[in-house]
Amino acid sequence: MATYLEFIQQNEERDGVRFSWNVWPSSRLEATRMVVPLACLLTPLKERLDLPPVQYEPVLCSRPTCKAVLNPLCQVDYRAKLWACNFCFQRNQFPPAYAGISEVNQPAELMPQFSTIEYVVQRGPQTPLIFLYVVDTCLEEEDLQALKESLQMSLSLLPANALVGLITFGRMVQVHELSSEGISKSYVFRGTKDLTAKQIQDMLGLSRPAVSMQQGRPLQTPEQPVSSSRFLQPVHKIDMNLTDLLGELQRDPWPVTQGKRPLRSTGVALSIAVGLLEGTFPNTGARIMLFTGGPPTQGPGMVVGDELKTPIRSWHDIEKDNARFMKKATKHYETLANRTAANGHCIDIYACALDQTGLLEMKCCANLTGGHMVMGDSFNTSLFKQTFQRVFHKGYNGEFRMAFGANLDVKTSRELKIAGAIGPCISLNAKSLCVSENELGIGGTSQWKICSLDPSTTLAIYFEVVNQHNAPIPQGSRGAVQFITQYQHSSMEKRIRVTTVARNWADAQSQLQHIEAAFDQEAAAVLMARLGVYRAESEEGPDVLRWLDRQLIRLCQKFGQYNKDDPNSFRLSESFSLYPQFMFHLRRSPFLQVFNNSPDESSYYRHHFARQDLTQSLIMIQPILYAYSFHGPPEPVLLDSSSILPDRILLMDTFFQIVIYLGETIAQWQKAGYQDMPEYENFKHLLQAPLDDAQEILQTRFPMPRYIHTEHGGSQARFLLSKVNPSQTHNNLYAWGQESGAPILTDDVSLQVFMDHLKKLAVSSAS
Repeated sequence: MATYLEFIQQNEERDGVRFSWNVWPSSRLEATRMVVPLACLLTPLKERLDLPPVQYEPVLCSRPTCKAVLNPLCQVDYRAKLWACNFCFQRNQFPPAYAGISEVNQPAELMPQFSTIEYVVQRGPQTPLIFLYVVDTCLEEEDLQALKESLQMSLSLLPANALVGLITFGRMVQVHELSSEGISKSYVFRGTKDLTAKQIQDMLGLSRPAVSMQQGRPLQTPEQPVSSSRFLQPVHKIDMNLTDLLGELQRDPWPVTQGKRPLRSTGVALSIAVGLLEGTFPNTGARIMLFTGGPPTQGPGMVVGDELKTPIRSWHDIEKDNARFMKKATKHYETLANRTAANGHCIDIYACALDQTGLLEMKCCANLTGGHMVMGDSFNTSLFKQTFQRVFHKGYNGEFRMAFGANLDVKTSRELKIAGAIGPCISLNAKSLCVSENELGIGGTSQWKICSLDPSTTLAIYFEVVNQHNAPIPQGSRGAVQFITQYQHSSMEKRIRVTTVARNWADAQSQLQHIEAAFDQEAAAVLMARLGVYRAESEEGPDVLRWLDRQLIRLCQKFGQYNKDDPNSFRLSESFSLYPQFMFHLRRSPFLQVFNNSPDESSYYRHHFARQDLTQSLIMIQPILYAYSFHGPPEPVLLDSSSILPDRILLMDTFFQIVIYLGETIAQWQKAGYQDMPEYENFKHLLQAPLDDAQEILQTRFPMPRYIHTEHGGSQARFLLSKVNPSQTHNNLYAWGQESGAPILTDDVSLQVFMDHLKKLAVSSAS
């Protein structure tokens, strides 16, 4: 058999699934002793070039409480045309269309290579995608100009039949009519008064006598004109009109006196956007795209008053309970987010300002609905412009990389139950038989709704082994999990993707080494990190760190080899050896350390951590460092202060930033202009190489990272120095007579000290 590493990689490429354990402990008691929960990272829409969708409906198990989909793990009787469900063991007839099947003529869903398969189901009317722009006009002139140009550009990237709408807001909120020829009309709302969905629909003239409502259909009979069409029009019809309308947008006309913030009614504008879509297109793919250049300063959802002398809340204020608007604002946005998610719509937030804009309060709008969150300094930067363009990027097959209104349903074997999920989803409260009492993340359900997702959106799903210790599972049997994702594809088709995976059970007392060898330390680190970050949203920072430390010590006690009370004898096997250093870097990361980050920044970092796939999540936890020198080709080096040498250029990728750092000697050579002399051609190439590599990352990543070019002693070198392991500090600089590396002025413990303490605690007989 291939090694477990190859097995893990093949499974990830085929099914988009990574489990923390790839051989499962067969009893509840043993599973809890494993410390790291049995869980997986699932990328429901992982891109696969070799997976053409099949054009028919899936075959379901006939037991009403099961409804699992026919898959390669089912037992099939080809002569009697029966199949047995591998989850509930119900025997089912094949539908008449399957009359011709046999061992040699199998349908795709029974072939082992199609453990993941995608069905296209033609049900109900096709509805166009909807994009509703909600634009802040309290911006500086050049910012507003740049934003208008980006919005005009985006119209050409939308699908031709997409519906588009425009709401602008400052002190007042304006809903623009797009169908009126030659004259621009808009409905104006006060920015201080919250309105119910019913009031908004009445005022905009969207209310109609009750008509039977079909899913995704506007609420009217065919004879009546579509009342919402005044505000939402197909792009190809109003391209010119809307381009002109955007071009004519002015800054908010209300005068702003010295020492005051502009009055910005973000809360009401979002409320109107949600109400408009709720009444006209429920359960349809729709994006509300909020562009804001500052914090909401009036009306419901306000985050800070208009006096500039009172700064916006910091972590210090929140700890001291001094953030007077926070609870009320958060509640306002949470209500909106839940309503939006119930309608299957999503909210994107593009916040560009030098100060905070209230992302802490508004984060639930993007987190619960699967929307994007982008944070920048100004709309006039390439960071915003390129990131916004990438929202409309197309995949390899010319289709948008966005999907809408997904429902994820998880089925498990009898020995497993579902504890919960962490990711950009909300619970559908489906209490099936396979739901655990113990919740991890968003629990108490076996179905979740993800209103918007792309091919890299990844959820963490946590399980619990419920098999009792005294009821052993027969040798060689396997546990199975099925993930069923129904979603609206960007081509408006309804699709269902089904992934069915199985793993072997093992008795943890006699076969511990099998379980140990099949541990996926990368997936486990990300799954534990997601739990930690999820807890950090509601618990105190130090408590979360203590919890992570305790789990790490327990894991080392369980799987390390050592003699009691002898730290030097401690060894971890290869499948666990990297796990402690992931935890070391996670403890220092901005996801758990709020020091030096504003509440908005912390919300932004955590938002992205809860939805990226395994590779990107690991880069966030432990950034990658590459070294460029004359000694050979570029190579990855340790994320350690000993890697900072004078004759090296370093490239660090933290996911959110790309840092290029010139060592002391290199920086001096560059200042002396050696790269311009023909005899130092190779130095010119050396300086260029990291720039080219950085460009490659900047081209593909969403959101586009911040690009930082610095050198030894430069002020921005702090980005690199704060991430590397401080193995040399001012305290131990001369202890070993070492020459290499750069000392870092910090009192943080280094990885070596961390590991020494960990070994001491793991082997001590007292703990």
